[in-house]
Amino acid sequence: MRLTSFTDYSLRVLIFLAAEPGRRATISEIARAFDISENHLMKVVHLLGKTGLLANVRGKGGGLELAKAPEAINIAKVVRITEGPPLPAECFDRERNACVITPVCRLRSVLGEAVRAFYAVLEQYTLEDLVRNRHAVAGLLFVGHQSSINEQG
Repeated sequence: MRLTSFTDYSLRVLIFLAAEPGRRATISEIARAFDISENHLMKVVHLLGKTGLLANVRGKGGGLELAKAPEAINIAKVVRITEGPPLPAECFDRERNACVITPVCRLRSVLGEAVRAFYAVLEQYTLEDLVRNRHAVAGLLFVGHQSSINEQG
């Protein structure tokens, strides 16, 4: 299974913000750190804010920050929000399925089981789990900027 770029970028935004708790960041700062398009990130940030994962603060001193503690952000939930319903094959899409063997095919149940297993693994992890090595993550993301995480030791 391959995640969309949208999901990948969503997870990267969350990791960036969790790498240095309490710090606000801008879209351009995150885009530079990962060398990805600001336009793509604007869409990502909009959805993450709309779903309550990010707090988007406007004005001077504004920026993006996590709306919840990293340990309260479940990875499976993020992936479900950003990916939408799992459609590993045509037969999972009731409106567009044109496969003639759907009524007797066993592939659908096998793929369904695989999707359930995929999400069962993701359910076990939170954003905090992804940044337990936050010093190393921050060291790579915040190159050329004095990180408060480095000041803390």
